[in-house]
Amino acid sequence: MRRVGTGEWRGWREATEEALYGPSGFYRGPEGPAGHFRTSVHASPLFAAAVARLLCRVDEALGRPAELAFVDMAAGRGELVTGVLAALPAEVASRARGYAVERADRPAALDHRIEWLTQPPMGITGLLFANEWLDNVPVEVAEVDATGVPRLVLVRDDDGAECLGEPVAGAEAQWLRRWWPLASEEGPFPGAPSEEVPFPGAPSEEGPSDDVPSGEMPEEMPFDGARAEIGLPRDTAWAGAVASLGRGLAVAVDYAHFAAARPPFGTLTGFREGRETTPVPDGSCDITAHVALDACALPGGRVVTQRAALRALGVSGARPALSLAATDPTAYVRALAGAGEAAELTAAGGLGDFGWLLQPVGIPNPMVDGLLADDPPADGLLVDVPDHEEQ
Repeated sequence: MRRVGTGEWRGWREATEEALYGPSGFYRGPEGPAGHFRTSVHASPLFAAAVARLLCRVDEALGRPAELAFVDMAAGRGELVTGVLAALPAEVASRARGYAVERADRPAALDHRIEWLTQPPMGITGLLFANEWLDNVPVEVAEVDATGVPRLVLVRDDDGAECLGEPVAGAEAQWLRRWWPLASEEGPFPGAPSEEVPFPGAPSEEGPSDDVPSGEMPEEMPFDGARAEIGLPRDTAWAGAVASLGRGLAVAVDYAHFAAARPPFGTLTGFREGRETTPVPDGSCDITAHVALDACALPGGRVVTQRAALRALGVSGARPALSLAATDPTAYVRALAGAGEAAELTAAGGLGDFGWLLQPVGIPNPMVDGLLADDPPADGLLVDVPDHEEQ
């Protein structure tokens, strides 16, 4: 779907908001996100089954409440919430209530038991899961000019042409200084965190560490053309989503980068019909940028890779024993297909490199505390937000 461009110069945040969520926006199309790109939800039902197991762990940590909520943020056409509810054990399913949070209209065929909302419900008890939501929260883009001044990047909505606008100021300038200083540290784009994610200066109950400033890099002269996406709206959106939980766990899943290794020219890009493309804010393509998850994290938040999280939740890419082929060929073929899907979900350089930001509210983190005590250890399962003493 493509709307008629006005030729107006606007900041990327305003232009993206209109292009994605306006009356003729990309996400209003009948095909939904699945028509243009492949997420973990669409890659395999193993993903929804793993999230269902996580919901069961949250249920245990909550003491099996009478009503257990599952909130699917940026629900698309409700694929994840539908799969999670279907994968729950009968006793948990009898208490579960599903919510899909999405700006597009409710799909006609969606299960009537799933509530369709434009904002997360307030005060619920359960699991809020945001799979590839924050990367579509529109942000401003900044670029360093020839004199070393970071300026807002303006874009023309009809063709994607850019020019530099006013210097970055106010809260946005403060965010850049703290989380993404536009300094002259060039290097390869790191892609996604390693199994043990470096998390310098992340917040804690006592506040930022004195030894490692919160995302601040050594002062260096900025260089012409360096770019950054100003993630302040994402921090605010995530804080609002977490605040909607009365008790439970909030999880944000996205491609991420961290303060020690921000990409020097940003990550803003577009997707159309399964292919990466130049981002043009005319409603014809998705517009996305990777997420500074360390900036989003609230006190008590922790980050794992999707690879480690899914392995801890029982998703393994290991091939079935060859002996099974002789005793039960059908089961072997089924297990082999499942191993292939699991391998895609946990692959290095692909979906496995996504970051999972885990934010418990009023409960121990069910990915590591108590409920995992008897589970086999998983290398790189979790990286805590360091507290003051640890630093």
